[in-house]
Amino acid sequence: MPDTATANAEALRRGYEAFQTGNLDMLRDELFDKDIVWHNQGKNPLAGDHRGPEAVIATFVKQFELTNGTFKVELHDILASDDHAVALARASGERNGKSLDQPYAHVCHFRDGKLTEAWILNLDQYESDAFLS
Repeated sequence: MPDTATANAEALRRGYEAFQTGNLDMLRDELFDKDIVWHNQGKNPLAGDHRGPEAVIATFVKQFELTNGTFKVELHDILASDDHAVALARASGERNGKSLDQPYAHVCHFRDGKLTEAWILNLDQYESDAFLS
């Protein structure tokens, strides 16, 4: 049985794989806690605190819709402890003649193997807002 930090890192890695392949059911049913809170910074259509698996999944669907399916993430590394996992990644996509290509950090809180809270921290929030708005 892996230690909790290793299990959290592996859960987040599986979550990224599911996101990239559009396996939103896996995220909803296996990774997300029923009371998950997802924090998106900024002033854009995806910004705010999204509560519950369905609300979080809805932001993912909207993100894909806004970018005509071009949004993707490239996972660089995952760091983890018994309570948290942090993904270091790069987001990219195209929207209305604009492009996005920037690194970000994704801070996650885990409890009992489930993702309970997440924060997306963009390198340049102004660029992200301009891209999504």
